[in-house]
Amino acid sequence: MRAGLDAETGKVLTGWDHCVQSIGKCISTRYASRPARRHIGSVVPELQDANAGAVTIFKTFSAIAEAINDPDTGEPGFSLQSIAMTEYGRAGRFAFQLNGIFYPRGHLGDYSISEARSLTVPGSAS
Repeated sequence: MRAGLDAETGKVLTGWDHCVQSIGKCISTRYASRPARRHIGSVVPELQDANAGAVTIFKTFSAIAEAINDPDTGEPGFSLQSIAMTEYGRAGRFAFQLNGIFYPRGHLGDYSISEARSLTVPGSAS
């Protein structure tokens, strides 16, 4: 069973909850911002202040997919199937729904058990 610590409370997280936290970290971590793991991160944080035109939105979709699916630093317990923008507008807040397959033992290379799951992640600062 996958397990880790909640980044905010320090309590133990297991299963899907730990995977959700990991996906959030993959997306929200700026490249080279972690001294011991400079290779981890995505370009999503750099896109937050860009004009919200079609090109920026497309780049954000692409950056989310790349961050999650990266074979070295992504989330091995989640196979992204689709992304949908669920919140957008003049206020500058964006959110994306990620749909995919959760593999409870994917972090161990075991993909024999799978569950369809979805989560919503912010694409910009609140």
